[in-house]
Amino acid sequence: MNAVGGQAAVLETDNRAGTAMERSSLYGFLASVYRTEPAERLLREIRKDSFKDALKAVGVDLGESLEGGSVKKLVDDLAVEYARLFIGPGNHVAPYAAVYLGGEGASLWGPETAWVKEFIEAAGFDYRSDYHDLPDHVAVELEFMQEITANESAALESKDWKRAEKLRRIEEEFVTTHMAKWVPEFCRQVQDRAEFPFYKAIACLTEDFILSEAATLGTTRNSLPQ
Repeated sequence: MNAVGGQAAVLETDNRAGTAMERSSLYGFLASVYRTEPAERLLREIRKDSFKDALKAVGVDLGESLEGGSVKKLVDDLAVEYARLFIGPGNHVAPYAAVYLGGEGASLWGPETAWVKEFIEAAGFDYRSDYHDLPDHVAVELEFMQEITANESAALESKDWKRAEKLRRIEEEFVTTHMAKWVPEFCRQVQDRAEFPFYKAIACLTEDFILSEAATLGTTRNSLPQ
């Protein structure tokens, strides 16, 4: 019984570490999409069957939106779409938490922005010296979660249960009390205004993923070995 139980514990740890790394990869992919216009390298990767199959596994089918024509033409088209959606001028979709959480007449660099900055720094992260955007940009928040979940995976691999649980608690607080309260609405606006299937599909994936994360986080944090 002890041998069987020990083997099961090892498998459970490996599964959790692998799941955390898979989550990290998805957070990273989404961060790269919202950070800037898609580069040729990213689009070539997305066009691969293996990548499309991975997206289909989580319910996202880009269909023919990335097929046909040159990658350069697609890059140019998506660059225009990205600017129209997230930069403006005009009625664009603001990618900042403060706009959705600050109430009527909310402005950038409100209390929500300061909270995100303090939260990320309290978790032990610094902003790159060449970063000049706001801390509550959706790409920054996704990138933060990418790093935290990657660190959780590493902690699980090394059987550092205390650190793994601490990181899990950070994830839980950031997603459930913050991201889940604004990212879904942001995604719905992107889906409403996007003209290319690419951004509609990515926004749908993001919304579903964040809501799933909010529902799941915390359910296993107290079952780690002591």
